[in-house]
Amino acid sequence: MPSFGMPTSSQGDGHPSPVAVSAVGLRKSYGDKAVLDGIDLAIPAGTVFALLGPNGAGKTTAVKILSTLIAADGGHAQVAGHDLAAEPQAVRAAIGVTGQFSAVDGLITGEENMLLMADLRHLSRRKGRQVTAELLERFDLTEAAKKPASTYSGGMKRRLDIAMTLVGSPQIIFLDEPTTGLDPRARHNMWQIIRELVNGGVTVFLTTQYLEEADELADRIALLNGGRIAAEGSADELKRLIPGGHVRLRFSDPAAYRCAASAVREAGRHDESLSLQIPSDGSQRELRSILDWMDSLGIEADELTVHTPDLDDVFFTLTDSGTPGRTKEDVR
Repeated sequence: MPSFGMPTSSQGDGHPSPVAVSAVGLRKSYGDKAVLDGIDLAIPAGTVFALLGPNGAGKTTAVKILSTLIAADGGHAQVAGHDLAAEPQAVRAAIGVTGQFSAVDGLITGEENMLLMADLRHLSRRKGRQVTAELLERFDLTEAAKKPASTYSGGMKRRLDIAMTLVGSPQIIFLDEPTTGLDPRARHNMWQIIRELVNGGVTVFLTTQYLEEADELADRIALLNGGRIAAEGSADELKRLIPGGHVRLRFSDPAAYRCAASAVREAGRHDESLSLQIPSDGSQRELRSILDWMDSLGIEADELTVHTPDLDDVFFTLTDSGTPGRTKEDVR
């Protein structure tokens, strides 16, 4: 996709990558409560970025600021290469926003909702009808297009909501908890839609309380806590921040098991199952080291499994949700 003057970040191969959303020192307070306390972001174009955090952490506030719905108290941001404060209209022309609550008007049909959005995007009547038909088909809503949106299921309303967001062909889409309230099938369908958008070059800024959702979709994840970014990285990088990862080796040969167990003092031993639990971050380097070590001993494990902390562990270790009285269900 064109960069439109976007800033760049370095990719793993050393080549510059357009940055779709960047922020430095973004701040926002309500009264004496600092909701955002100087956050920095750099989101490459054509990726999914997930912002996680407990209720009230400031996720929706960040979306509202970056989508020009409210003003920041401090800091600087660019969206699609446009300064947020100096060029808000250009930012609005480049983005789409789907909030926690559907923008669908239930009193009119799905098609009429789409055509209304086309009018708001200043498309010609002919272009608006063309785009409406294409998007209704793409989101499997053609059969329901003439029915009042109030008759749609939750999943259908969400698909229509995102279809409306795409009317103006935005470069960047902000999805604020897009699957809240959907059943598992509708949620997985929404995930597929998000993947297709990114494959088409769209950048997705996702806020979610479903940790599995971030794990499944996001290229990078930031954990917002107390108004600050507590940690940022890929899902695997974040999981490696938390202790408790290990490699489990299971042997069928008792002699091989005893040889391995005597050589690794820090391993957890399970004599009945002839298995060892070796602390590890699950990285390729550590796995290679374990395999080389077994080769040097002339032994072979019948089973090797890697166990790493999941995003639930990361979330509860690095946020206030780890305090007494909170459970994992509170962030679902």
